[in-house]
Amino acid sequence: MEVPGEAPSVGPAPEELRAEALGGRRCSSAEEAALEVSWVQGFSNKNFGFINNQTVCYPCGNYILFLDIETKTTSALHCQTGQVGAFAVNGNSQVLAFSDRKLNPIIYIYNFPELNKLTELKGNAQLDYTLLAFSFTGPYLASYSSIPEFVLSVWNWQENIILCSESQPGVAATSLSFNPMNWQQLCFVNESSVTFWHIEKNNDEHHLKQNPVKLHDGQGSVSPHKELFFPVSHSEDSYYGPDLPVSAIAGLVGDEAETFMPRNYIRPSVHPTAHCWTTTSEIYMGCKEGYVLAISAETGSVSALQQKPLPEHMRKMSDVVSYVRREVQKKKGGKLKDLENRGFFAMAFCNKGLYAAGSEGMLFFYDIKGLQYEMKICADILQPISSLIFSPDYTTLLVVTDQGTVYTYKPAHSGEAVKLLDGCSSCFLAADFLTPGDEYCVSVTISGEVQVWFLEDGTCLSKLNLDIEATAMACCPSSNSVAVGTKMGLIYFLDVTKVEAPRVVHRIFLSKFPVLSLHYDQSGQFLITRTTEGYIFILDARPSKLFQVLGYVVLADEVLDLSVVSDLKSDLVEVVALLNVAEVQRARLEIFCLSSALTTDNEKYVNEQGMLNASAIKKEQYDLDYPLSSAVRLKDNIVYGYCNCAPFICKYHLSEENMLEDPSVFLSEKRTPSNQFGSGFLCLSPNSRWLASAAKDGVLFIYHSLTMDILAQKHCHSYQGGGIRSIVFSLDGKFILVNGENDGALVCLKWKKINKIEVKEAAFHWQSLLAVLNKSTLNENVVLKSMAEWQFDPESTSESIPQEKFKEAALKSSNVERTEEGVNITSSYSASSNDVTWMGQKIQKVIREETQRFANQKKELQMGIKKLRKTIQKMMHENEQVPDIEKLEQQEFNLDVEEQERAQAEAEQEVARVRKEIEMENLANRYLQDVIKHECWDAMCVKGRAVKCFHMAHEVKNYSLKKRSKEELETLEKVLQLKKIATADLKVRKNNVEIESETILSKEEGEKAEEVMADGSASYCLVGSLSSQYGGDTSILDHQWDLHTREQKVNQIVLLKDIIYKVKTAFNKEFDIVARQKEQEIARVKERNLRIREILAQLDLQVEVWEPALTNDEIPERALTVQDSEIKVEKYLTQQEREKAEMLAKLEMERRLAAMDNERLRALNDMMGGVLEVKKEDILKMDIPPPSFISKPEHVWNDEEKKIFREHEKKVKELNEEKENYRRALENELEKLEASIQETTKNFDETVCRLSERKVKSEMVIYQEELKIVNLVYALLLDEELDAREAGLHNFLMKKEKEKVKTAKTILTAKNKIEAYTDIYENAVAEEKNLEHGFTKEFAGVPPDLLEELFQLYKRRPKTTMTEMLLDRAGLHRDCSGSAEDYKHALGLLMKAMDELDSREHMPNGLDLSIWEHFCLARRSKMESEELVKWKALTLAEMEAFLQRRTDDNEKIKSEIEDIFQELTWLKEEKIKLRLNLTVQFLLKQGQVELESTEIPDYTDAILINKAVIEELNCSIMAQAEKKIASMVEYKDFSKGIFQLEWEHKKMRMQIEDLKQKAQDIVTLPISKDRQLFLTVLNYDSRIAHRISVMEQSLGIMDELHKKNVKNRQKKIKELEKCISLKEQENYELSLQLKEMLVSVSERRHIFEAADTQHVSEKIAKQRYREILKQKRLRGLVKEQEEQFEILQAEAERLRSGTFPVL
Repeated sequence: MEVPGEAPSVGPAPEELRAEALGGRRCSSAEEAALEVSWVQGFSNKNFGFINNQTVCYPCGNYILFLDIETKTTSALHCQTGQVGAFAVNGNSQVLAFSDRKLNPIIYIYNFPELNKLTELKGNAQLDYTLLAFSFTGPYLASYSSIPEFVLSVWNWQENIILCSESQPGVAATSLSFNPMNWQQLCFVNESSVTFWHIEKNNDEHHLKQNPVKLHDGQGSVSPHKELFFPVSHSEDSYYGPDLPVSAIAGLVGDEAETFMPRNYIRPSVHPTAHCWTTTSEIYMGCKEGYVLAISAETGSVSALQQKPLPEHMRKMSDVVSYVRREVQKKKGGKLKDLENRGFFAMAFCNKGLYAAGSEGMLFFYDIKGLQYEMKICADILQPISSLIFSPDYTTLLVVTDQGTVYTYKPAHSGEAVKLLDGCSSCFLAADFLTPGDEYCVSVTISGEVQVWFLEDGTCLSKLNLDIEATAMACCPSSNSVAVGTKMGLIYFLDVTKVEAPRVVHRIFLSKFPVLSLHYDQSGQFLITRTTEGYIFILDARPSKLFQVLGYVVLADEVLDLSVVSDLKSDLVEVVALLNVAEVQRARLEIFCLSSALTTDNEKYVNEQGMLNASAIKKEQYDLDYPLSSAVRLKDNIVYGYCNCAPFICKYHLSEENMLEDPSVFLSEKRTPSNQFGSGFLCLSPNSRWLASAAKDGVLFIYHSLTMDILAQKHCHSYQGGGIRSIVFSLDGKFILVNGENDGALVCLKWKKINKIEVKEAAFHWQSLLAVLNKSTLNENVVLKSMAEWQFDPESTSESIPQEKFKEAALKSSNVERTEEGVNITSSYSASSNDVTWMGQKIQKVIREETQRFANQKKELQMGIKKLRKTIQKMMHENEQVPDIEKLEQQEFNLDVEEQERAQAEAEQEVARVRKEIEMENLANRYLQDVIKHECWDAMCVKGRAVKCFHMAHEVKNYSLKKRSKEELETLEKVLQLKKIATADLKVRKNNVEIESETILSKEEGEKAEEVMADGSASYCLVGSLSSQYGGDTSILDHQWDLHTREQKVNQIVLLKDIIYKVKTAFNKEFDIVARQKEQEIARVKERNLRIREILAQLDLQVEVWEPALTNDEIPERALTVQDSEIKVEKYLTQQEREKAEMLAKLEMERRLAAMDNERLRALNDMMGGVLEVKKEDILKMDIPPPSFISKPEHVWNDEEKKIFREHEKKVKELNEEKENYRRALENELEKLEASIQETTKNFDETVCRLSERKVKSEMVIYQEELKIVNLVYALLLDEELDAREAGLHNFLMKKEKEKVKTAKTILTAKNKIEAYTDIYENAVAEEKNLEHGFTKEFAGVPPDLLEELFQLYKRRPKTTMTEMLLDRAGLHRDCSGSAEDYKHALGLLMKAMDELDSREHMPNGLDLSIWEHFCLARRSKMESEELVKWKALTLAEMEAFLQRRTDDNEKIKSEIEDIFQELTWLKEEKIKLRLNLTVQFLLKQGQVELESTEIPDYTDAILINKAVIEELNCSIMAQAEKKIASMVEYKDFSKGIFQLEWEHKKMRMQIEDLKQKAQDIVTLPISKDRQLFLTVLNYDSRIAHRISVMEQSLGIMDELHKKNVKNRQKKIKELEKCISLKEQENYELSLQLKEMLVSVSERRHIFEAADTQHVSEKIAKQRYREILKQKRLRGLVKEQEEQFEILQAEAERLRSGTFPVL
């Protein structure tokens, strides 16, 4: 592969200059050593483009690759400053542009195929360019920078200038393109919007104008546009105020107010994914939601394309095809493709139609007619398609997929897509040379794709996808096998003996740890594998040994790097491991040796678990003085390490005396600056002569390993791409493979210049190594070929390995299952070897061997355990039968005391853990309790509580009040002080105004002052609340109709809140009285209940006594304390608390026993029943004992006994009477007590009811005041909204005024430029005419006949005009805008076309050759002048169009400013109206607002006046009415006698006639609705009178309206009269001016007649007449030429369409 981008170089290479600048020391042969790029491979699916019809280019890392689609050859262009950023290609001009990614990036322009740098564009971007786009014609380039500028710029890259730019802060673009038909239109697309940018020209000035597009919503419909900042109408409500925009309601001011949109207004639009231009300056836009939109670039209108309905038979056929396709996909096991709901991610347009593709991997063709299309499937790629690009001649369509594959499709042939490039879908992980190292190399990607490359030109020979996440790769020196390590701990072994068909032949599941690196020794005996956790596995690298795992080594610390040194003479391999010592900032090396005996007698050197014995590997340890990230060792005990803390390479010399038992810290002998930044690593060449150093900066340094001189360096990767991931030297030293971290590039370097000695040394080492390896390589390759291909079992793949097994411990060998029968040891691993690691298999083997070895002992132990169990069970059964004092504890039968203690310790740990969790949970709950208590209880100066009735389910709650803060009290004090000052001021002013001629204003103020000072004099109706009756002081409030300013309203709110607080406080005082009363009542009831219980006890009645008590609502403090009775679980006591409780219980028991053993109490109980005297209450308990002889029969009693018995009966009778009397007294007392309790509790319930009524009224008063506050707050809020709207309009007005000033300056500048350019144009026209007029003079010596013929040839022009040449410059997309560069190019083509007319064949006979040559030059000058005039005319028209657009913009801004001023005026009026039109609250009694009819009067024009005025007016009206009535009565008395008789006479006659008429009418009378009403309504006359009054009222209203209209008309007449007078005045002034002008005209006429200039005027008139004739003749000539031009143009179009039918 050629790298033409690096060929043109003058002077030293940039890498050499860098090395010298950084202080790197070059070796003596530095001039002879240099690296060059052999080939580059990689893929970038983001940017692709055709540089010409046969070549495709795309960026890859630091390179731009060029791929010939015919020959498949590749070349590269190197970006010297790092990774390629934005990228663009122009296939018509064969130029490409790309930006670098350094600070202050630069855009580079290169041509093709020379790859010469044409220019560098240095803009104002600070970090990066995201997009570049070329115009289809002309030297124009658009760029878009990223954060922080987000600037869209348009360049003229040929002149290296920015034409125009515009910033879009925060807008991230996804695509950018020019209109092929007009380079002055740009399409700018981001994730959710589309914007057209128009480039407007004003001669040499360019301006960008934005035209955003309103896209459809996510459902594909167009949502109506809502203007939120300028609503259409201003509806107004008397209470809610004017209708304001949402931004004003939200209180937004500034730019945010103009763009604010509520969430419910926002509807997500479609998401553009791809677009392409059409020949009609439209855009077809593909969306993620599956829609295809047609967008006009001129108007911005959007239309959705719909699929044309198919005929019935075609629809059925389509359903059948879809069904067959689904079935085929099901059988293949692939994912079904939804062709109905597809999203487009790539689009391309040609003259046939639209090609589109998306994630389903199918290429569709759309034949679009209008807004309908017909679709067909062109190709099925089976991979998601990301890009579609047409070649410049539109014969080839490039199809790029997400997975790295590139196809070509030829629309003319309509065949299948042909694979052009089979790239990789992820970054390269590693690369290595295939033995013998001079012909092939192998690479692997992170996704597990293995590629085999031809080393000479980088051709991809084969590809194998392992479908795993690879982590390492290495090629075996002793065979053509490749080892690939995975993240799951697997190693795949590949057979690459046939480079065209690599295959997997073996797989080893090594361990659960990811494989970090793979290393072969030079002899190809061992494969050293590094994993995490310090494990290093040693494998036999030979296929003949089936890649046997020989053992593993475990190191103490994390292994950072691994290097292998082979000693072919002694047949030893040294492994050097660099460890990360966490405790100290130093590095540690551990070196161990591997001998060939490991492969022959492996069991001798490993233990049962597979670990290598320490004696077998001879481990050594060295501590180094610096922390290192990489280390390599040479054969002479020299170690080079790349330092972490500083950019240098350390050299160490290790002595053999320092062994592992006595490690010491080695100091570096030499430190070489590495000239790199970031973490790095080292790599040693096979012959140990070259040391490669790489780091995050992406620069590769090659050092001489003995002198550490820099041999060469190459900037093959970049810091933006993550630097270099891996380096590998070929065995012969000719090639170096360098792999990038994240840039996806694999670079193959070779020596451009190198010392011959170095080449010979490398070749000698290679040959000697091949001599050793040739024999084993042949044998191993034979075995490798004979190995069967590994079959990928879906159940045994890395994905199917249970994740839980990888989470188990590595050395966990077994788990113990305890059953009744004994102890059973089972394996924790599966029996399948595919799912078990090599380490697991070793552990299983050890377990099996131990099980077999100790099987007999195991059986004996099990039998002994069974016998022992039976014995213990028998003993436990016997223990249950013995007495409790002889019983043993259960734990004493446990033989395994240690296990018991362990279980107890575990239980105690679990208990401690649970206790700690509970304590933490309790702590959190206590904190939450404290927070709630502080906010809801402690902060309350009055706690919320309730009072309940005794006998009713009714309660009253008080008002819980927070303590007013200091700020609130200060604000209240300030307002009260202001109120006092205002009241005192009004009082002083009233006292000063005592004369009768005081003004109306002073009267009103005095009245207001009186109303303010008079406590209770104002009516509650006007105050609007009853607060003064419930503890509030309304005298300090302002009148409701005086609250005009904001300060007054705020102060009023403060005072109203204070009134509410006072009302609540007053009610709380009453509540406290009632609460204390209830406590007293409960105390009385308890006292009486004591007596009631005594009575019930004496009466021996079992009756429940009603005992009232306070509930938790009445004593809320109870909720804060927890009683012991509320705890249902047993309280946990600590050991100390238990001991203390036991001691207290013992003392209490002793006290009780001592109290019981009291001799005096026992004697009192025995003699007198425990009391010293008998109380009256004990009479019911008294009983007279019967005499002792009562047991004898009555007939044996003597007289004395009978006497005693009679006395006993008498005493018994008297005692019974006393008992009965006492019982009645007790019952009466019980009834009285119960009645007293019932009465007092009922009285208290009535008190509570009254308190409840008081609470309801207090609530009413509070709500009244709160309603006032709400109205005032709403008025303040409305005022703030108006202020916010006004501020927003002022801000918008300032912006518009600035824009107007800017537009005015632009207009003025444009006018000046047009005037200047008009002079230039007129001069060019004059010069062109002078050339034609001077033709005769210039060729005056030519004969007349030849002169006429020359004049005809002078007017002759080529058939192909300049316009056609401009059109021929573009292919399908023709840019008709015409720039200065196009004019120059077209003029050059026109001059070339003139060569045919200038030939001697067209020279007239007899004309001298020198005259003909002179004639040809003159004709060319004439044509150049004509084309220049046409060009300047076009430029002038363009400038005038630009001026007209700016003028239209200026007029539009003026109208917007006028609208803003109108709205500002309206806002001011509304603010004044809202301040004057107050909301007043009245208290109206029920019945005063009742209306007779359902019609509610209109109060819009009503005013509020004082009641006294109405009463005074009513009084005057009544007085006048009484006078009128008196006069009318007097008049009536005089006229009554005169007309009374006549009236009676007429009455009688009319009654007769009426009766006759009524009788007649009754016979023929139809019963109408009115008559029914007359008959049914009792008071019909009053109803008619009411109607008449209503009609009179309406008539009065109409009269008033008529009067108002008359007044308005009179006002208009007066205004018209004023206008007439003004017009007459103006006419008079104009007549005076006319007279003066007539005088001046007459004077000029006299002067003209006196001068006698008639002859001169006639001469001028004749000259003008000749010019007119000449212009007429020229117009006819132009018309004829235009007709000829149209005919020729049609003929040329017909010939072109016949020659190029595709275009």
